Amino acid sequence: MPSVLPIALGDAMTVHEPVLADEVLDLLRPQPGQTVVDCTFGAGGHAQRIAEELGSDGLYVAIDQDPDVRPFFDAFASRTSCETRFERANFAVALDELVQDGVHADAILMDLGISSMQVDRPERGFSYARQAPLDMRMDPSQPISAATLVAEAPEADLARWFREYGEERYARQIARAIVRRRATAPIMTTADLVEVVRSAVPAGALFAGGHPAKRVFQALRIVVNAELELLPHALESAFDLLAVTGVLAVISFHSLEDRIVKRFMRARAQGCICPPDMPACGCGRTPDGALLNTRAIMPSAAESHRNPRSRSARLRAVRKLESV
Repeated sequence: MPSVLPIALGDAMTVHEPVLADEVLDLLRPQPGQTVVDCTFGAGGHAQRIAEELGSDGLYVAIDQDPDVRPFFDAFASRTSCETRFERANFAVALDELVQDGVHADAILMDLGISSMQVDRPERGFSYARQAPLDMRMDPSQPISAATLVAEAPEADLARWFREYGEERYARQIARAIVRRRATAPIMTTADLVEVVRSAVPAGALFAGGHPAKRVFQALRIVVNAELELLPHALESAFDLLAVTGVLAVISFHSLEDRIVKRFMRARAQGCICPPDMPACGCGRTPDGALLNTRAIMPSAAESHRNPRSRSARLRAVRKLESV
């Protein structure tokens, strides 16, 4: 049974279960004395189990841009025997700094997307199911919130984001409805935006495929936090940070993220790219990575039932090879 962690939300408590915890541990295979980098620490769901394998000589580096994460890291650090280090920054920036510092990681984990504690805190504005300010910033110090985007972005940009990042069928209609609404009244809360989306989507589609605002919220969150923009560079930096034989494991939660991860890992594992009819290799290309799973690992039926938020998770991993 995967470990679960209690998370304090105001006066309430909820339980956070890390996604694909057993599978992550099996791929990373942390050993005593190793260095592990957790690019998206969150509530530390995966951290405790991984750190247990590192022993007192190991190092666990936790990265997260959300200031609310710090108490969870402090609690984790107080109960683990290995050395710990916290970097409060976007993982693309923090990974670059670790490379520059000469750190070599034996295992790196990226658990992409939004964390449970962010969704479950209404004031963060990530959830279409809760009334709250329309925010969605993983780092609250960033200047642009979702409210800023819906207030200022051109209609064409809104439609493109909803179509490309949310895969929203009615992207153009929703973007037009937002522009029309903001001309008379500001869209400041999650409920305001949900109301606009509902008004733009045909009645027959309101209850098809989940909540009608789900894809719009996903698209805005991706843009606000530059998630897809930063991911390719972060993957490159993570691979540079790996020691030879080290493993990079990535959990993604929607097809756009997974596509970027899959292409990156397959490119690392690709050797000669010369045309098949070439008598001898002229490119000299050799793979510097080996795929640990050719198909994405998905949650079991039991995990999906126990933790519905895990259903869309996809796990991929690559091992770094010695350069020839």
